[in-house]
Amino acid sequence: MNSSRYPRLAVLALFALPMLQAADAAAKKKVPAPSPALAAVADVPGLPRVLLIGDSISMGYTVPVRTLLAGKANVHRPPENCGDTARGVKSLDKWLGEGKWDVIHFNFGLHDLKYLDGKGALVAPDQGKQVASLAEYEKNLRALVARMKQTGAKLIFATTTPVPAGSSGRVERDEQRYNEVAGRVMKESGVAVDDLAAFAGARLEKIQLPKNVHFTPDGYAQLADAVVASIRPLLPPARK
Repeated sequence: MNSSRYPRLAVLALFALPMLQAADAAAKKKVPAPSPALAAVADVPGLPRVLLIGDSISMGYTVPVRTLLAGKANVHRPPENCGDTARGVKSLDKWLGEGKWDVIHFNFGLHDLKYLDGKGALVAPDQGKQVASLAEYEKNLRALVARMKQTGAKLIFATTTPVPAGSSGRVERDEQRYNEVAGRVMKESGVAVDDLAAFAGARLEKIQLPKNVHFTPDGYAQLADAVVASIRPLLPPARK
Protein backbone atom coordinates (compact mmCIF):
# COMPACT_ATOMS: atom_id res chain seq x y z
CA MET A 1 0.00 0.00 0.00
CA ASN A 2 1.25 3.46 -0.87
CA SER A 3 1.92 5.19 2.45
CA SER A 4 2.09 8.59 0.71
CA ARG A 5 -1.69 8.58 0.55
CA TYR A 6 -2.02 8.93 4.33
CA PRO A 7 -0.56 12.44 4.66
CA ARG A 8 -2.83 13.60 1.83
CA LEU A 9 -5.84 12.09 3.56
CA ALA A 10 -4.90 13.79 6.81
CA VAL A 11 -4.65 17.16 5.08
CA LEU A 12 -8.03 16.64 3.42
CA ALA A 13 -9.57 15.75 6.77
CA LEU A 14 -8.22 18.93 8.31
CA PHE A 15 -9.95 20.98 5.61
CA ALA A 16 -13.15 18.95 5.61
CA LEU A 17 -13.70 18.91 9.37
CA PRO A 18 -14.55 22.64 9.74
CA MET A 19 -16.95 22.42 6.79
CA LEU A 20 -18.68 19.40 8.27
CA GLN A 21 -18.92 21.13 11.65
CA ALA A 22 -20.40 24.26 10.04
CA ALA A 23 -22.94 22.19 8.11
CA ASP A 24 -23.92 20.36 11.30
CA ALA A 25 -24.33 23.64 13.17
CA ALA A 26 -26.48 25.05 10.38
CA ALA A 27 -28.68 21.96 10.43
CA LYS A 28 -29.22 22.35 14.15
CA LYS A 29 -30.30 25.97 13.89
CA LYS A 30 -33.93 26.35 14.73
CA VAL A 31 -36.23 28.06 12.27
CA PRO A 32 -37.76 31.10 14.02
CA ALA A 33 -41.33 30.48 15.09
CA PRO A 34 -43.88 32.52 13.14
CA SER A 35 -45.29 35.55 14.93
CA PRO A 36 -48.56 34.70 16.71
CA ALA A 37 -49.88 38.00 15.32
CA LEU A 38 -49.85 36.43 11.85
CA ALA A 39 -51.83 33.34 12.81
CA ALA A 40 -55.10 32.71 11.02
CA VAL A 41 -58.23 33.46 13.03
CA ALA A 42 -61.34 31.30 12.98
CA ASP A 43 -64.38 33.55 13.19
CA VAL A 44 -66.87 33.22 16.00
CA PRO A 45 -70.21 33.31 14.14
CA GLY A 46 -72.19 36.48 14.62
CA LEU A 47 -69.40 38.68 15.94
CA PRO A 48 -68.31 41.81 14.00
CA ARG A 49 -65.20 41.45 11.86
CA VAL A 50 -62.24 43.79 12.35
CA LEU A 51 -59.19 44.04 10.08
CA LEU A 52 -55.90 45.48 11.35
CA ILE A 53 -53.53 46.64 8.60
CA GLY A 54 -50.02 47.86 9.32
CA ASP A 55 -46.34 47.16 9.79
CA SER A 56 -44.46 45.56 12.68
CA ILE A 57 -45.86 48.10 15.12
CA SER A 58 -49.36 46.84 14.38
CA MET A 59 -48.07 43.27 14.60
CA GLY A 60 -46.92 44.11 18.12
CA TYR A 61 -50.39 45.14 19.27
CA THR A 62 -52.43 42.61 17.27
CA VAL A 63 -52.48 39.82 19.87
CA PRO A 64 -53.39 42.07 22.83
CA VAL A 65 -56.11 43.70 20.71
CA ARG A 66 -57.53 40.25 19.98
CA THR A 67 -57.45 39.45 23.68
CA LEU A 68 -59.19 42.67 24.66
CA LEU A 69 -61.90 42.18 22.03
CA ALA A 70 -62.42 38.47 22.63
CA GLY A 71 -66.14 37.71 22.56
CA LYS A 72 -66.85 41.10 21.03
CA ALA A 73 -65.16 40.96 17.62
CA ASN A 74 -63.19 38.68 15.31
CA VAL A 75 -59.85 40.48 14.85
CA HIS A 76 -57.88 39.64 11.72
CA ARG A 77 -54.79 41.01 9.98
CA PRO A 78 -52.88 40.16 6.80
CA PRO A 79 -50.39 37.35 7.48
CA GLU A 80 -47.45 39.67 6.81
CA ASN A 81 -45.81 42.99 7.59
CA CYS A 82 -47.79 45.37 5.37
CA GLY A 83 -44.84 47.70 4.78
CA ASP A 84 -45.18 50.96 2.86
CA THR A 85 -48.11 52.51 0.99
CA ALA A 86 -46.90 51.35 -2.43
CA ARG A 87 -46.97 47.77 -1.21
CA GLY A 88 -50.38 48.47 0.26
CA VAL A 89 -51.75 49.65 -3.08
CA LYS A 90 -50.48 46.46 -4.75
CA SER A 91 -51.63 44.08 -2.01
CA LEU A 92 -54.84 45.59 -0.62
CA ASP A 93 -57.26 43.49 -2.67
CA LYS A 94 -55.55 40.34 -1.40
CA TRP A 95 -55.61 41.58 2.19
CA LEU A 96 -59.29 42.51 2.03
CA GLY A 97 -60.24 39.12 0.62
CA GLU A 98 -63.86 38.20 -0.01
CA GLY A 99 -65.33 38.57 3.46
CA LYS A 100 -67.25 41.50 4.90
CA TRP A 101 -65.41 43.87 7.24
CA ASP A 102 -67.17 45.98 9.82
CA VAL A 103 -64.13 48.02 10.92
CA ILE A 104 -60.72 48.47 9.29
CA HIS A 105 -57.99 50.01 11.46
CA PHE A 106 -54.92 50.83 9.37
CA ASN A 107 -51.56 52.59 9.33
CA PHE A 108 -48.77 53.27 6.87
CA GLY A 109 -45.82 55.54 7.50
CA LEU A 110 -42.69 54.13 9.10
CA HIS A 111 -41.78 52.19 5.97
CA ASP A 112 -42.55 55.13 3.68
CA LEU A 113 -40.23 57.51 5.51
CA LYS A 114 -37.26 55.14 5.87
CA TYR A 115 -34.07 55.41 3.78
CA LEU A 116 -32.71 52.45 1.81
CA ASP A 117 -29.62 51.85 -0.29
CA GLY A 118 -29.57 50.11 -3.66
CA LYS A 119 -29.64 46.71 -1.95
CA GLY A 120 -32.67 47.53 0.18
CA ALA A 121 -30.78 47.95 3.44
CA LEU A 122 -31.54 50.67 5.98
CA VAL A 123 -28.95 53.44 5.73
CA ALA A 124 -28.31 56.98 6.88
CA PRO A 125 -30.32 59.57 4.89
CA ASP A 126 -27.23 60.85 3.06
CA GLN A 127 -26.42 57.32 1.89
CA GLY A 128 -29.77 56.26 0.46
CA LYS A 129 -33.15 57.24 -0.85
CA GLN A 130 -36.41 57.71 1.04
CA VAL A 131 -38.98 55.07 0.13
CA ALA A 132 -41.83 57.53 -0.55
CA SER A 133 -41.86 61.29 -0.85
CA LEU A 134 -44.69 63.18 0.83
CA ALA A 135 -46.42 63.52 -2.54
CA GLU A 136 -46.13 59.79 -3.24
CA TYR A 137 -47.32 58.98 0.27
CA GLU A 138 -50.38 61.19 -0.16
CA LYS A 139 -51.24 59.73 -3.57
CA ASN A 140 -50.98 56.17 -2.27
CA LEU A 141 -52.97 56.92 0.88
CA ARG A 142 -55.81 58.40 -1.17
CA ALA A 143 -55.88 55.28 -3.35
CA LEU A 144 -55.91 53.03 -0.28
CA VAL A 145 -58.72 54.95 1.41
CA ALA A 146 -60.81 54.96 -1.76
CA ARG A 147 -60.48 51.18 -2.09
CA MET A 148 -61.21 50.49 1.58
CA LYS A 149 -64.31 52.68 1.44
CA GLN A 150 -65.70 50.34 -1.21
CA THR A 151 -65.94 47.62 1.45
CA GLY A 152 -68.52 49.59 3.42
CA ALA A 153 -66.44 49.17 6.57
CA LYS A 154 -65.91 51.96 9.07
CA LEU A 155 -62.31 53.15 8.68
CA ILE A 156 -59.83 54.27 11.32
CA PHE A 157 -56.37 55.57 10.45
CA ALA A 158 -53.73 55.24 13.15
CA THR A 159 -51.13 58.00 13.07
CA THR A 160 -47.53 56.86 12.73
CA THR A 161 -45.75 56.47 16.05
CA PRO A 162 -42.62 58.55 16.82
CA VAL A 163 -39.19 58.07 15.26
CA PRO A 164 -36.67 58.53 18.10
CA ALA A 165 -33.14 59.86 17.81
CA GLY A 166 -30.64 57.21 16.75
CA SER A 167 -33.10 54.86 15.07
CA SER A 168 -31.59 53.22 12.02
CA GLY A 169 -32.48 54.47 8.54
CA ARG A 170 -34.87 57.19 9.66
CA VAL A 171 -34.81 60.84 10.71
CA GLU A 172 -35.93 61.78 14.20
CA ARG A 173 -39.51 63.11 14.28
CA ASP A 174 -39.90 62.67 10.49
CA GLU A 175 -43.22 60.97 11.18
CA GLN A 176 -44.67 64.40 11.98
CA ARG A 177 -44.48 65.47 8.32
CA TYR A 178 -46.13 62.26 7.18
CA ASN A 179 -48.82 62.44 9.85
CA GLU A 180 -49.65 65.97 8.75
CA VAL A 181 -50.26 64.72 5.22
CA ALA A 182 -52.24 61.73 6.48
CA GLY A 183 -54.33 63.94 8.73
CA ARG A 184 -55.33 66.10 5.79
CA VAL A 185 -56.23 63.07 3.68
CA MET A 186 -58.33 61.53 6.45
CA LYS A 187 -60.14 64.78 7.21
CA GLU A 188 -61.03 65.28 3.55
CA SER A 189 -62.09 61.63 3.26
CA GLY A 190 -64.15 61.55 6.45
CA VAL A 191 -61.98 58.85 8.05
CA ALA A 192 -61.66 58.61 11.84
CA VAL A 193 -58.17 59.01 13.31
CA ASP A 194 -56.62 57.04 16.16
CA ASP A 195 -53.78 59.32 17.26
CA LEU A 196 -51.27 56.70 18.34
CA ALA A 197 -48.47 59.21 17.72
CA ALA A 198 -49.77 61.49 20.45
CA PHE A 199 -50.60 58.55 22.73
CA ALA A 200 -47.11 57.08 22.43
CA GLY A 201 -45.41 60.48 22.49
CA ALA A 202 -46.85 61.25 25.91
CA ARG A 203 -45.13 58.20 27.48
CA LEU A 204 -42.35 57.42 25.01
CA GLU A 205 -39.48 56.93 27.47
CA LYS A 206 -41.50 54.29 29.32
CA ILE A 207 -42.82 52.26 26.39
CA GLN A 208 -40.43 52.59 23.43
CA LEU A 209 -37.11 50.80 22.99
CA PRO A 210 -33.98 53.02 23.00
CA LYS A 211 -32.96 54.32 19.56
CA ASN A 212 -35.63 52.11 18.01
CA VAL A 213 -39.07 52.66 16.50
CA HIS A 214 -40.36 49.51 18.22
CA PHE A 215 -41.88 49.13 21.67
CA THR A 216 -41.55 47.07 24.81
CA PRO A 217 -44.14 44.35 25.52
CA ASP A 218 -45.86 46.68 27.96
CA GLY A 219 -45.69 49.41 25.32
CA TYR A 220 -47.54 47.24 22.82
CA ALA A 221 -50.12 46.40 25.48
CA GLN A 222 -50.71 50.10 26.07
CA LEU A 223 -50.96 50.76 22.32
CA ALA A 224 -53.53 47.95 22.16
CA ASP A 225 -55.61 49.74 24.79
CA ALA A 226 -55.66 52.85 22.60
CA VAL A 227 -56.47 50.85 19.46
CA VAL A 228 -59.37 49.07 21.17
CA ALA A 229 -60.68 52.39 22.50
CA SER A 230 -60.88 53.64 18.91
CA ILE A 231 -62.49 50.45 17.55
CA ARG A 232 -65.01 49.60 20.24
CA PRO A 233 -67.46 52.52 19.60
CA LEU A 234 -67.64 51.61 15.90
CA LEU A 235 -68.50 47.95 16.38
CA PRO A 236 -72.01 46.96 15.35
CA PRO A 237 -74.02 44.65 17.62
CA ALA A 238 -73.34 40.95 17.35
CA ARG A 239 -75.51 39.19 14.78
CA LYS A 240 -77.72 36.34 15.89
